[in-house]
Amino acid sequence: MEEHRKRHGRRMDHEERKRKRTAREAHKASAEAQKMFGHKAKLHHAKRHAEKVQMKKTLKAHDESNVKQKDDGAVKEGALPTYLLDREGQKDAKALSTAVKDRRKDRAAKYSVPLPKVRGIAEEEMFKVIKTGKHKGKSWKRMVNKATFVGEGFTRKPVKLERFIRPMGLRMTKANVTHPELKTTFQLPILGVKKNPQSPLYTSLGVLTKGTIVEVNVSELGMVTTGGKVVWSKYAQITNNPENDGCINSVLLV
Repeated sequence: MEEHRKRHGRRMDHEERKRKRTAREAHKASAEAQKMFGHKAKLHHAKRHAEKVQMKKTLKAHDESNVKQKDDGAVKEGALPTYLLDREGQKDAKALSTAVKDRRKDRAAKYSVPLPKVRGIAEEEMFKVIKTGKHKGKSWKRMVNKATFVGEGFTRKPVKLERFIRPMGLRMTKANVTHPELKTTFQLPILGVKKNPQSPLYTSLGVLTKGTIVEVNVSELGMVTTGGKVVWSKYAQITNNPENDGCINSVLLV
């Protein structure tokens, strides 16, 4: 199965089918619980009750993760430094440290993007079915109809193994990147596709659609960090439809 998945990939609607199957599980469990009776029903309800109790405990622990309690067991010996006076021997309600939470918040703020929502693209619009075989009876190949990015050292797979075809005419290597603070636009080389909001499959294929986050080379701009190091690459979000305009317009995420 693993070998078959590597060669031919998954079904086109795999993610959607998986999501629907997960959503149906709750309804299926409810229908089975309503049909049960007698000793079997008692055991089932006892099991469900234990699961719900555990879930409530987990949710409560998450809610209390920011709460700090006074630690009476902390023994103070000698004078405390000034920066420790306001702590009063606190202990966290949970082992999840504040530093980790702040880092997560910073990471989330870093990727607050100009276009938070984009229009969904159907698979019929994204792919064109390619008929193959002696009598054109096979239809497992797909041609990408949108602009794509492939790396410099990209080599196509053998014809028998290549499932997704990315046309040369729709491959992009540079993007027009606008700096939001400087109000200036630069043409910069694309280094890779970070995330396509449509699907993880489109991210792996390097499909460039509106709202996609791409990594661009900003070494020409002379940007430096607070520590004085040169910034080589930054992320930018595509703001246009590249397949319609023939170019990529994007906004730098600073």
